[in-house]
Amino acid sequence: MKKVMKEILSTSVYILFVLCAVYLITHFVGQRTEVRGSSMEPKLSNADNLIVDKISYRFHDPERFDIIVFPFRYEDNVFYIKRIIGLPGETVRIDEEGNILINGEILEEDYGKEVIQSPGVAYEEIRLADNEYFVMGDNRNNSTDSRDPSVGNITREEIVGRAWLRIWPLDKFGLIKHR
Repeated sequence: MKKVMKEILSTSVYILFVLCAVYLITHFVGQRTEVRGSSMEPKLSNADNLIVDKISYRFHDPERFDIIVFPFRYEDNVFYIKRIIGLPGETVRIDEEGNILINGEILEEDYGKEVIQSPGVAYEEIRLADNEYFVMGDNRNNSTDSRDPSVGNITREEIVGRAWLRIWPLDKFGLIKHR
């Protein structure tokens, strides 16, 4: 009887340790998220499953072109995945030809899937505060992003983390290249 109780106690402690480790990892280090929609095509596709790195931004600031995850402000448990275009303190505008202007200069990038048809609120210059980021989907004409008032500029505090690893589908398994 004593041996059985010892085995039950040992197993219980082991299970408790595993549950605590899983909680700490998913809460502070990384989390799984699923891509919904085609706003990040061709880089990320609908139903791709990702691991989000939640720890690296504790040591350095988000950078231009990082793919980040943040919660949608008006719906619980909905997360958006977008690319950082504008950094804190910069100005962002999208001109009539669909060019993205950062501080008045055309942004050299090739992430956009097509020419931007609608600049949204960025038809006028937007000045980002010291803790704000301007984000866009790569599928520029099929993305609800900072150009839309319902998303707007994203604050540093809202950023959950950086897309790090695609775990599904298996034929696309691997680290996500941001640049």
